[in-house]
Amino acid sequence: MKRNVELVVISDVHLGTYGCKAKELLRYLNSIQPKTLVLNGDIIDIWQFKKSYFPKPHLKVIKKILSLATKNTQVYYITGNHDEMFRKFTDFELGKLKVCNKICLDIDQKKTWIFHGDVFDASVQHSKWIAKLGGKGYDLLIVINNVVNWFLEKMGKEKYSFSKKIKNNVKKAVKYIGDFELTASELAIDNHYDYVICGHIHQPQIREVITKKGSCTYLNSGDWIENLSALEYHDKAWKIFYYDDHKDSLKDDEVEEIQDMDSSELLKMVTNFS
Repeated sequence: MKRNVELVVISDVHLGTYGCKAKELLRYLNSIQPKTLVLNGDIIDIWQFKKSYFPKPHLKVIKKILSLATKNTQVYYITGNHDEMFRKFTDFELGKLKVCNKICLDIDQKKTWIFHGDVFDASVQHSKWIAKLGGKGYDLLIVINNVVNWFLEKMGKEKYSFSKKIKNNVKKAVKYIGDFELTASELAIDNHYDYVICGHIHQPQIREVITKKGSCTYLNSGDWIENLSALEYHDKAWKIFYYDDHKDSLKDDEVEEIQDMDSSELLKMVTNFS
């Protein structure tokens, strides 16, 4: 039975890359029935996209999202830096699917501001080629990490995350994450928002931020490369959903077929942006 959820936020899926955990995301999406689904940037990775690599599970994720939008789920696709090419379609609407750069929602009388967060990243805004090079390096690191973890699992040992180790131990990385969260929160407080929700930094988080001007709740949905996480709002409460904590209870349901668009048409649509 699917879980009813009022609002789900996912980000940084990076479909079209080797690090994307599309099968796991598909299992998660098949387990829920959200009233609203927010795709908060970097869902399809146009930067790293290769026509030779877009496997069926990645296409099935797109089909599932479209399937939700054709039924009772309001879907917002917020553009990020890795799928910035979709920004030319800002404010495009098709049924219950809307493409946008940010959204402002009223959730139980709480003002909520949702955007990807790359606007805070100077390397993306001013030195895009450096950011893209970093993206390729990160993708390679994830591939190597996946191989290492395969061997660790065979040996009965716990998985290990190279990038998490780097983020948690390199002072500049720790400072960047802290600065990102504080900047987003300060802007939200200045504009009288109760919640500010971002993606981009692949760091799941829910925490209260208090400044001299006020307070807000900062949230980050994480990613579907390493953390495999999502934000869920239901019964007036937020929580972070971690796939690894629930994977044994999720079923491998088949995705409903969308009659007017087959896999080849979906892939052609995606490749047109690469």
